Amino acid sequence: MARTPVPPAYLRSKLIPHAQQVCRLYKAALYDAKARHENILDYRYNAVLLRARFEENRDIKDEILAKRLLEEGWKEYNATRYPFPFKYPTAPRGVAYERSSHMYDIQLDFWHPLEKLQYPDYFARREKRKQEFVERWVARYGPQKEEPVT
Repeated sequence: MARTPVPPAYLRSKLIPHAQQVCRLYKAALYDAKARHENILDYRYNAVLLRARFEENRDIKDEILAKRLLEEGWKEYNATRYPFPFKYPTAPRGVAYERSSHMYDIQLDFWHPLEKLQYPDYFARREKRKQEFVERWVARYGPQKEEPVT
């Protein structure tokens, strides 16, 4: 089944349907509630209350009233917005953005023997695989020649 092609950026419409605008307001309000309430139970309680407020006006057929309610919702959101918005730690502008540490395998060779004893199965398998790798290396490239250090 062929996908419909995406029009180029200069042909895309900037108009956003009303339903999507309501979804954006709801999502922004949920993030605001998450920033306000660190306790997950408080957050869930307020999220349910927020959802109930949105569900009250779900079946409004009058477009003018729906538009006015949406504008009032954004005004209320901006007036009561929490000053410290919630950011996931690994998201851009989060406290741990681009902080994924990569540990090289060679660093495990420098672990203390007592640390290695905490994971005996892993290190036994690792030593076996390391030995197999060295054997394949020697078979392919020959033994390593020791050169004097000057």
